Amino acid sequence: MKKFKFQLETLLKVTKRKKDDAEMKFAEASRYLEECRAQLQIFMRELQEVQEEFATLTGEGKTITIGKIMVYNQFFNWKREQIEQQQQVILKATQDKQQKLKILMKIMTYLKSIEQLKEKRFNEYKAEMLAEEQKTLDEIGLQLAIRRE
Repeated sequence: MKKFKFQLETLLKVTKRKKDDAEMKFAEASRYLEECRAQLQIFMRELQEVQEEFATLTGEGKTITIGKIMVYNQFFNWKREQIEQQQQVILKATQDKQQKLKILMKIMTYLKSIEQLKEKRFNEYKAEMLAEEQKTLDEIGLQLAIRRE
């Protein structure tokens, strides 16, 4: 009985490696996106804390110098700029993650088609082996029947 050999086995192995690489890249992109979102939250929290501090300093009946107001204003502008830049980074990271997901899905579809082809060929192989075995059994049965006569 001959052993089952899938002729596209090398292609299957290479495609599985590509899928693993694509999964790793997608996971890295996802992780980076989450890190960027966490950094945005930090920036926003810092802005809010300093805004609350400024509100406390400028509360009713309290006096504040122009210099302090200018320093706070510069900080608010700088922090808002950081937030806008981080939002752009998040947008790019989201696009990168989507691109990596598309690549992963494409590779997974291709891999699935190769695996289905392998399964189909294996089923054909089993049917051939069963037919060969049946033929051999029929020949043995015929020889036994001829000997008995």
